[in-house]
Amino acid sequence: KCYGFDMDYTLAVYKSPEYESLGFELLRDRLVSIGYPHELLGYTYDPTFPTRGLVYDTRYGNLLKIDSNGNILVCTHGFEYLRGGQVDEYYPNKFIQRDDTDRFYVLNTLFNLSETYLYACLVDYFTRSTRYKNCQKGFKHGDLFMSHRSMFQDVRDAMDHLHGTGTLKERTLKNLDKYVIKDPRLPVLLSRIKEFAKVFLATNSDFNYTEAIMKYLLDFPSGSKKPWRSYFDLVVVDTRKPLFFAGGTVLRQVDTDTGKLRIGTYTGELQHGTVYSGGSSDIVCDLLDVRGKDVLYVGDHIFGDILKSKKRQGWKTFLVVPELVKELQVWADKASECMFEELKHLDIFLSSLKGPELLLRCGSTKTLFASQLLRYADIYSTCCLNLLNYPFSYLFRAPLVLLPHEAAVESQTKEQITELPEHMLKTTSIKV
Repeated sequence: KCYGFDMDYTLAVYKSPEYESLGFELLRDRLVSIGYPHELLGYTYDPTFPTRGLVYDTRYGNLLKIDSNGNILVCTHGFEYLRGGQVDEYYPNKFIQRDDTDRFYVLNTLFNLSETYLYACLVDYFTRSTRYKNCQKGFKHGDLFMSHRSMFQDVRDAMDHLHGTGTLKERTLKNLDKYVIKDPRLPVLLSRIKEFAKVFLATNSDFNYTEAIMKYLLDFPSGSKKPWRSYFDLVVVDTRKPLFFAGGTVLRQVDTDTGKLRIGTYTGELQHGTVYSGGSSDIVCDLLDVRGKDVLYVGDHIFGDILKSKKRQGWKTFLVVPELVKELQVWADKASECMFEELKHLDIFLSSLKGPELLLRCGSTKTLFASQLLRYADIYSTCCLNLLNYPFSYLFRAPLVLLPHEAAVESQTKEQITELPEHMLKTTSIKV
């Protein structure tokens, strides 16, 4: 009955690696401006290294890929992949306490990609520099000690500065063609949904940025000339997710002529064409007169969009995972097709797929990100535009996954049937 959309990395798909490169350069330059070595300017963004879902260990400066239980699957120190005994020096049990959030920071968003790469660059630089002594918890230069924790905090502060001052948004708006994908299918999707359901936009971005981005995305010379806000029944900016899915903030109206907020809390009925700021998911449901189970919310943030909306509101969820394009190419590689078929049960072969570039698997093991995706996302796909491939009355159902004991019974049943005499096999059918 109701479709909700995030904007950044959902309706507004940023070009990769151009957008991540911009974010990395701004972060790197910010660190240099506050006193970090100018040699860091020699690093440029490499899209083949970072993937989201990695965990940064603020004690040792390592990037970790883990499974849902905290078992370490891949460990890098800078750009060096640690093996066997090297990993044991840091983690004797090859395991971390996931709930130790003071030490371990999960880099779950697409915005984190540039940040992830910068952590590796910092460790790589200080490890290689002859001016600094490499210590397990940081680097020493004379009487000065630079801990991995302090560098982590500096990068986090730089990231907050980037978003707080609007530097990244300003650079993006100056060259939209370079950084934002403009797809003519987007207005088609929104128009079709609006024919039979309610549609809302809920974004953490401010009004001015949202206005510029959505105008760019929905304005086509050959299309209908209508205001971008007419594609939605409700538009909410400055939502501050995940707080939006809990207590939320004060709901205020936005003056669309000036971009400023109007004084006071808005308590009236829904006004079409009006843009609101703040609020909460409960307020959205009240304004649109829908219940939690009536809402399908589409977003890219496993925590801010998907997990919180699912656990606190019971909304149906659609996770946007653009990395699937690359992962599907790995599994569909025709050159490896026969080999996968013959060796699909051998971890020795599947371990060759290990690497930071895969988001959902490390060998035969599902990553933490994959486990969260399967638990909290009702649907996931490379982009929301794939909804156009289905009628909007389509019922999505996950395929049945047998539990281990059920699979064992099925396997035994097949073996028993294949042992039957040939004349009996001709009249026996196996249901799978």
